[in-house]
Amino acid sequence: MGFATHLGPWLLGTVKNTTGTTAGTVRNTGCTDVSQSGVTTVADTTAKTLMAIPAGSRILLITVDITTAYAGTTGNTITIKAGSTTLGTVGGVTTTPLAVGRATFTITDANIATYVNVGTSDVLITATYACAGTASGGSATVGVAYAVRDADGSQTPASA
Repeated sequence: MGFATHLGPWLLGTVKNTTGTTAGTVRNTGCTDVSQSGVTTVADTTAKTLMAIPAGSRILLITVDITTAYAGTTGNTITIKAGSTTLGTVGGVTTTPLAVGRATFTITDANIATYVNVGTSDVLITATYACAGTASGGSATVGVAYAVRDADGSQTPASA
């Protein structure tokens, strides 16, 4: 099995254009969901680029899976950003350590617009680790699931 690359969003469904008001006549196509992942470690005290998300994408889910415990003495956090916009964090000012397992990702609701549409340009997803005390050890895999859409965020073609 191999990989295939497709440029632009795929619409899947059986009704491309709405021609009525009942099921089977109303457009039911939607964008496909995809995901990417990247690894961040205790050494990433400045923003580390994990991946790039295509322009217009809608972020559906972010997971942070701690694979090696972050054993900093106090205040362990991992901050995930899309460009300069903070999407959310793992850990906090009193968190010691960040244990192995799926971490609770706290979404920054003030920036929900970025989740709905990352913008008209591709955006870099970065991770930054911080520790208020002495940092030691730590690694995590960050996963981002998103719907690929047109650069303007649309998922309905302008013409048939």
